[in-house]
Amino acid sequence: MNERSRSRSAARLAAVQALYQIEMEGTPLASLLHEFHQHRLGATIEDVTYAQAEEAFFDDVVAGVDKRRDEIDGLIAARLSKGWSLERLDKPMRQILRAGVYELLARKDVATGTVISEYVDVAHAFYDKREAGFVNGLLDAVAKDVRK
Repeated sequence: MNERSRSRSAARLAAVQALYQIEMEGTPLASLLHEFHQHRLGATIEDVTYAQAEEAFFDDVVAGVDKRRDEIDGLIAARLSKGWSLERLDKPMRQILRAGVYELLARKDVATGTVISEYVDVAHAFYDKREAGFVNGLLDAVAKDVRK
């Protein structure tokens, strides 16, 4: 994996964590981005060194999800099984899906397969194989809707 791929992977994982923090704590976007730039991206916290993330990419995903949340949530909800709602998904899963759908919508410079596989990898950081498969299937379905 080249340096740019690694820094984008780190940016995606950090974006999911930042979106989770927004949902849990209601942290204003500007404060949150500043906190991640200053204290998280590439930092060492409790003996864990975080990979250096591509800041502009991180900012774009976090701010883009924040700005287009209703549109993104509608695309996710349309692909959930009957009887399921976005609110029934646990919070980390919602953020993984939101970030992935945002990239499918807004980052045409990133190949569909790359977006899907990257967020399946992020899902593996939080979940078992079944949930990662769910991320794969849902993002693949949304990609068919938004990337024609």
